[in-house]
Amino acid sequence: MTQNLRIAVQKSGRLSEDSLNLFKECGIKFDNGAGKLKATSSNFPAEFLFLRDDDIPGYVEDGVADIGIVGQNVHVESNKNVSEVKLLGFSKCRLSIAIPRGDEYQGIEDLEGKDIATSYPIILGSYLKEHGVTSHIHEISGSVEIAPSIGLAHAVCDIVSSGGTLLSNGLKEVEVIFRSEAIMIGCPTLSAEKQDILNQILFRIDAVQRAKNNKYVVLNTKNENIEAISKLLPGMQSPSIIPLAQAGWSAMSSVINENDFWQNIEKLREAGAEGILVMPIEKMIY
Repeated sequence: MTQNLRIAVQKSGRLSEDSLNLFKECGIKFDNGAGKLKATSSNFPAEFLFLRDDDIPGYVEDGVADIGIVGQNVHVESNKNVSEVKLLGFSKCRLSIAIPRGDEYQGIEDLEGKDIATSYPIILGSYLKEHGVTSHIHEISGSVEIAPSIGLAHAVCDIVSSGGTLLSNGLKEVEVIFRSEAIMIGCPTLSAEKQDILNQILFRIDAVQRAKNNKYVVLNTKNENIEAISKLLPGMQSPSIIPLAQAGWSAMSSVINENDFWQNIEKLREAGAEGILVMPIEKMIY
């Protein structure tokens, strides 16, 4: 009987939503109804465990979960013996130092001897040591932003997405010390069978992520422009070319990278492309 790969994901929040959506885009079906702590896929050998994000690295290290998805900030701060399987590119944020808005700040050396409140003492401590600064780190588990206003610390170090929470608490961001995104971590002692299941998941994730980073382009052009347009549309190998009913014209189709999209579209028009259609790609497999 095939063993299920046990996958730990955050039980709530944006990271949880993004993680579960990724698995669903990979064609893995499961029921993650409200309040569930465990779910088994109906069409893939996988079982999902819904846990607190801080607990996931420990569960993976102990082999209770085979893989898990957490923020890089949680992974690094936990300092657990797990393998880094894959960066996933979503749920991006930053870990930053912030001080009261009215305080002056010239550089990291201004924090010498100061008190800093944080939930990330390991990451913060490493950053301060790297820059030769000695500060007093106060580890607290929540409501970090309130620390300066109640006299607990001169500064805070916390996760920042938009910066709105800092502003509402009278703080300003002065130093980005760590950039984070979702990462898949794994138990370093996976069996060969479970490693094979993980490889299947990674293959599907790669196909989904490639699709998100590219667009499918279809256009019409005079045959005399085909060579010039082909240089702008390399695609996966080369563009497809189909003669049209109108003599001297062809339809071309290919893939274009999302990062180069608008710049290349303008170049295509200048090279003689007409009737350009741009469509999303659901999966992209090499």
